[in-house]
Amino acid sequence: MDIEIHQSQDAIVISPKGDVDMSNSPELQRNLKETLKGRPIRLIVDLSNVPYMDSSGVATLVEAMQISRRQSTNLVLCSLQAKVRSVFEIARLDRVFRITADQDAATAE
Repeated sequence: MDIEIHQSQDAIVISPKGDVDMSNSPELQRNLKETLKGRPIRLIVDLSNVPYMDSSGVATLVEAMQISRRQSTNLVLCSLQAKVRSVFEIARLDRVFRITADQDAATAE
């Protein structure tokens, strides 16, 4: 999996590319934790290039959300593909995470 990290206005954007499953969710977890150590005001996880996510990927994002809440970082997920969005909806996590249509909407929140 390839993961891009860049600064965008007042946010840091993490953009994983490829499936987020048990084999590569630890890499995403490391990147999220390292980024959160810097206590950004806003962390946007752009999932536009993630066609599939299993429970380990979801658990990774839940852990990032817990860390971000403890340190008052706004965590926003954006650009979820249909299959990934359905995983969040089935688990009712769409009510827990801030989810926006795209990066522009995520930075406007």
